[in-house]
Order: sequence, then structure tokens, then C-alpha cells
Amino acid sequence: MAKKDKKELKDGSVKMTEAEVKTSEEPEEIRHLVRVMNTDLQGSKQVQYALTGIPGIGIRVSKIIAKNAGVDPTETIGYLPDEDIEKLDKAILEYENTAPEWMLNRRKDIMTGDNKHLLGTDILMTFKEDINNLKKIRAYRGLRHERGLKVRGQRTKGTGRHGTIVGVSKRRG
Repeated sequence: MAKKDKKELKDGSVKMTEAEVKTSEEPEEIRHLVRVMNTDLQGSKQVQYALTGIPGIGIRVSKIIAKNAGVDPTETIGYLPDEDIEKLDKAILEYENTAPEWMLNRRKDIMTGDNKHLLGTDILMTFKEDINNLKKIRAYRGLRHERGLKVRGQRTKGTGRHGTIVGVSKRRG
């Protein structure tokens, strides 16, 4: 800072300006909810863990996104300025283009054949569409989904039971 901003006292000490006092003594107020990609994230968590609250982003993906945005992954997300939050938003949207193919969560899409990375409600909608498509074409997996049975070849004799109790009844008499 320039010398004229500071005032020297009689005892030789230097009086700080109000701006310096605010930055040195009081920590910045934490935001308890941070809005990223139309999702509310906990502001008390580190960036790498807070981003996992967005469906479609895991811990490895969140670290890559934070590094691409130029944000420290171990920084608390509630203390980040608005510019860094905007950088995170942009990095999330560009993740599909920057990540290698094998890190995307929707490879070789059934309809388009493209490699995509779905986020948020798109994941749920696509998942339901895929199951409805299996039911519509009367595939074996679709039929198992319809009946509420196990789909991936698990045993059903002893597990996955629901409804009334099946077993030996007591003898009345």
C-alpha cells in the first residue's frame, strides 16, 4: 500500500486503514449453500467433495473439473468468490470435451452413437427412457423390470423376496 494511506502514531506504530483491518482480522463470511449447475451444494465442504453432490460427478471427475477451472480442490467452496464459481460452472459444461472418452458416463449413446457425459436430471431421464425402451421391445431385461424381479442374473430363491411371508406355517390345533 502507499505510505499516505497509513497513518503513523506518536509511539512509532502504524495505524492500518479500515480495508486492511477487514482483510486481516475478519474472515470472509461463508455461504452455506452454493448454487452450481442448478444444484445446491453445501458450502462447508471442500470443492472436490461438494461437487459430488451433482448427479453424474464423482470424486475423480470433481478433482479434474476443479483443476481445469483453476480452483484448488481442497479449498472450501463456501469461501470461493463468485468468479471461481462461474469458472467451475464453465468447467463442468466443458468436461465432455476435455475428458478422455473412457471417463464419460454415457458412451455410444443408443440413439445418436455419440459419447456424452450426462449431469443432473438428464441422468435420471435417460435411465428411465432406457428401461422403458427395454420394456417396449419386450426384451428379457425389460420384462424383469416390469415384474420387479432381479435383472442381472442374481439368485431369487432365497433373496429379493417381498410381500407376504413365505415359509412353514404353524400347525393349528
